[in-house]
Amino acid sequence: MRVGVVGVGCSKFGVRDVTLQEIAFEAVIEALKDANLSQEEIDLSVVGCVGTRSYELMPTVVINEYCGFSGKGPLGVEAACATGSAAVYTAYSSIKSGISDISIVIGVEKMTEVDTAVSAAIGGRAGNYLWEHHFYGTTFPAYYAMHATAHMARFGTTEKQMALVAVKAHRNAAKNPKAHFQKEITVEEVLSSKVIAYPLKLYDCSPISDGASAAVLASEKAVKDYGLDAVWFESIGFSSDTSNMTMRENFFSLRATRIAAEMAYKGAKISDPLRSFDFATVHDCFTIAEIIAYEDLGFCKKGKGGEFIEKGESDFGGKIPVNTFGGLKARGHPLAATGVAMVYEIVKQLREEAGKLQVDLKHYRALTHNIGGTGHFSWVFIFGR
Repeated sequence: MRVGVVGVGCSKFGVRDVTLQEIAFEAVIEALKDANLSQEEIDLSVVGCVGTRSYELMPTVVINEYCGFSGKGPLGVEAACATGSAAVYTAYSSIKSGISDISIVIGVEKMTEVDTAVSAAIGGRAGNYLWEHHFYGTTFPAYYAMHATAHMARFGTTEKQMALVAVKAHRNAAKNPKAHFQKEITVEEVLSSKVIAYPLKLYDCSPISDGASAAVLASEKAVKDYGLDAVWFESIGFSSDTSNMTMRENFFSLRATRIAAEMAYKGAKISDPLRSFDFATVHDCFTIAEIIAYEDLGFCKKGKGGEFIEKGESDFGGKIPVNTFGGLKARGHPLAATGVAMVYEIVKQLREEAGKLQVDLKHYRALTHNIGGTGHFSWVFIFGR
């Protein structure tokens, strides 16, 4: 039995002066309207919310009540920055197993309830607290700085190549009215911005954002019975890795991504990913993360990610446009909302509703790639229409 996405919604990302449940409702009401369904027709609600910067201890209950899903068997899911994808998978699995027929996924986060220093400290605890953060004070910019320096040392990747990722992200986000940053930047501005953790500078890092996204999933039977317009799941891949970074095989690749991609490609019978998709959304929490993702997903050979962005292959008109709505880097990264926002982007593009950011469709197939932590979790979804 196939499972499809029949409705999507997304709030404006950024610094939002609204409550957690209010911003969630913005995405929910848009997704329901998009699917032409009501709260009563939803039989399961899955909420993804990391909640570590919020004031609600049990956000799932509050969000479900406010959005009209009390009694819908609410499930709360958490998998760090990959929480949204884990929530989507939970709803997908409930339908695939026959337990649910029409489910809604809500990814929501209020990140700006604490200041930047506190947020960075909280994030640093998400790896291996006792070994890494407690003794060495690691933060996520520091973690990804290790990836960046390792990649630079091994393959000659440059700071300018990483800057090009940020420039592309901001150029796309400038045309996305729901993006956190809607202003284009230059390579020079990226390179001259404040160093956060060498070689990563301010404009190499995704912002601290509030935001919510939602997706309505339905069984093939429900799609036919209700006459819905579906974008179908073709395959799913997932994996994880050690919490302790010293136990990783290297710092210039994410093993969890490679395994998740291999699993997803096998399920969809894809042998050449670069020539199988019209576009992709990848986890670009830092610019180096996007470059590594090109390689781990098989869009280019290992060590060639810097050249891939430099040649414009991941831009509009390139071999595979990546992060057409601005990515985490410029659209914003409200942790749990990110994975669901990727699905939002996929659906809008495959339905040819992306406006100024619309890609040319040939295969009518696309990919999402969502990372939790520094490769602690990885999800790869393949969609087709």
